[in-house]
Amino acid sequence: MFVAAIEKVADFTRPIHTILRFFGSTDVHPGAATLFFINADGWALTCRHVAEQLVAADQLQQRYQSFKAERDTLAGKKRRHVEKEIECKHRFGKGAVVEVKNMFVNCVEGPLNVSLKVHPALDIALLKFAGFTTLNCTTFPTFARTGVDLKQGQFLCRLGFPFPEFTNFSYDAMTDTINWNQVGQKQTPRFPIEGMVTRRLRDTAGVVTGFELSTPGLRGQSGGPAFDTEGRIWGMQASTKHLDLTFDVNMDVLRDGIKKRVKDSAFLHVGHCVHVDALKDFMREHAVAFTEG
Repeated sequence: MFVAAIEKVADFTRPIHTILRFFGSTDVHPGAATLFFINADGWALTCRHVAEQLVAADQLQQRYQSFKAERDTLAGKKRRHVEKEIECKHRFGKGAVVEVKNMFVNCVEGPLNVSLKVHPALDIALLKFAGFTTLNCTTFPTFARTGVDLKQGQFLCRLGFPFPEFTNFSYDAMTDTINWNQVGQKQTPRFPIEGMVTRRLRDTAGVVTGFELSTPGLRGQSGGPAFDTEGRIWGMQASTKHLDLTFDVNMDVLRDGIKKRVKDSAFLHVGHCVHVDALKDFMREHAVAFTEG
C-alpha cells in the first residue's frame, strides 16, 4: 500500500542520532529522532521538542565540564562531603543525564552550521543547514495543497528511526566522556508505521493544528513526515497519547496448568501529528520555499 511512497519519502527523511550517559555510569545509551528536508536551500522540519533537546545538549555539556573542573580541585579527607555539595550545586545526582551528543546523519557534506527557528506554541521547528559543500538530498517533499481534504478514516504512514541499531560510539575513561567513533555500525534502519485518521486536534481557539492516528508514533519517529500512498505530506509525527480503555483485568488464569493471578489495565496508544496547514503557515512565516500538490 505504501511501498512506493516510503521509497519516495525516504529520499528526504534523515535520522538524528543521539547518545547519552547518566551520572556515575559509563554505559552509553543510543537514541534517535527524525527530520525531513524541505528544499535545496538546506531547510528541514522537525519537532520543537527535538530542536530544544539539541540546544539543551550543548548547555548540559558546558555544565558538566564546569562540574568536573570544580570537582578536580578537591583534595583531602573531606573530599566526598564537598563533592556532594558540588553535585547539588550543578544539579547532578543519581538518574541525572550528564552527557548528550547528537549527530545529523547523511544530511550535508562540509562544515556543519545549523540554526533553529521554533514555533512559540506548536511542536514545530525549522532547521537551516548553511555553509555546506553538498546537501545530501536531491528530491524534496510535496505538501498537500489544503488540509481540509484530510478526512476521518484516511490512512497515512509515518517514517522515522525508532529502533537505533547504530553502534559507532564508546565511553573514554581517560577523558570521562562519550564520543562517536569509526568502529561500529553507523546506520540505523528506517521504520514505517501506518494509521487511520481518527480525530482532528484543535487549539484553544478552535483552530485545527493537528490530527490523531489510530496507532502510536514510536520513539525516534518524532519529526518524521506523515504521508499518503502517493508520498504527499499531510503532517509530522509529534507525540503519542495513551487513552484509557477502562478494560481493567484482575482475574485468575491457567498458564501451563498453573493458576496465575493477572492484573492489567488496557490503554489505546494513538499518534498525534502536527497538521499540514500548521506546517505550511510556519514555513510561510519564515519565507521558506516548499512545494504543494
